[in-house]
Amino acid sequence: MLTLVLVVIFAALVFEFINGFHDTANSIATVVATKVLTPGQAVILAAVTNLFGALTGTAVAKTIASGLVDTDVVVVTSQVILCALGGGIIWNLITWWRGLPSSSSHALIGGLCGAAFAAAHNDWAALVWSEPVGNWAQNKGLLWKVVLPMITSPLAGFVLGIVVMLLLWAVIAAMVRAGGVLRRLARPRWVNAFFGKAQLLSAAYMGYAHGHNDAQKTMGIIALTLFGAEASGALNDLPAWAGFLHPANAGEQDIATWIVLSCAVVMALGTASGGWKIIKTMGHKMVKLHPIHGFAAETSSATILTLAAHFGMPVSTTHSISTAIMGVGFAKNPRALRFGVIERIVWAWILTIPAAAGVAYGMFRLFELLGWA
Repeated sequence: MLTLVLVVIFAALVFEFINGFHDTANSIATVVATKVLTPGQAVILAAVTNLFGALTGTAVAKTIASGLVDTDVVVVTSQVILCALGGGIIWNLITWWRGLPSSSSHALIGGLCGAAFAAAHNDWAALVWSEPVGNWAQNKGLLWKVVLPMITSPLAGFVLGIVVMLLLWAVIAAMVRAGGVLRRLARPRWVNAFFGKAQLLSAAYMGYAHGHNDAQKTMGIIALTLFGAEASGALNDLPAWAGFLHPANAGEQDIATWIVLSCAVVMALGTASGGWKIIKTMGHKMVKLHPIHGFAAETSSATILTLAAHFGMPVSTTHSISTAIMGVGFAKNPRALRFGVIERIVWAWILTIPAAAGVAYGMFRLFELLGWA
């Protein structure tokens, strides 16, 4: 049983690595598209900021570990987690191969739901749909932590992208009206130069926000694995070298320090490996970007991710940055948006949770046929 637990933890870290290179584009596509940084420089910036972001919170991890699956209805065994990860990994690789910026977050959540549903013998009660606790920000369940953010975060990204873009243009227009030195600084050449520097900060902010939200999801999966292993007795007789695996060693925290550090480092390594297919789609195919547009999109998306992480919502980085880019492009010129590309991206969003859930469900059923579950 200990071997299986270690295999699941390894699979979780593989998912985190894939999440890193799959979602690298979310952090750096705009800064590469605007030619502020080379792809290599952008990847290094994203890896470092992802690492720092991943070390600064566990609210989302706690949601994944305890807010989506009812452990009183279904025992979350290592096999369930392994199938959940399998669903997420397979869908991530498919969309990466096709160059589609789908959500790693929703792939993981879909995989977890599909595997838990299969393990509960098709009992919907295994999934926590809604669990209000008085304060909406602390409510648990798929409705509060997944469905509502899945709808609101893309809308917020789109609207905030438009608003930030309009505010920046308003400032530039005011500088033109003021005349003198300010008017000269409002010329396109100086605006591009300024936002070329400012975009370094917004790209770093985006990388931090990505790590702060996305890395926590795998932390939650590992914690859930250990809770399930403890409940099944798999951790009763741990050898001395494996004592760190016991959830009790986390002290007063639900997520042990070693889990946080492992996920942070692995995501940073995955980010450093790049994800050029998706970068091309995000940064070049949806709309032509200049530094001011990249700054607006990154700032808008990172703000949404940081706020969501504060409330423990596993929001999709892909959704927030994609729609922020769309919002900036819409503010620039609605006809500049390439709706054929956008349609493919939206379909990838719609299919992610059911597709990953279906793969995970099928994997668990296969495990049962083989006598592994």
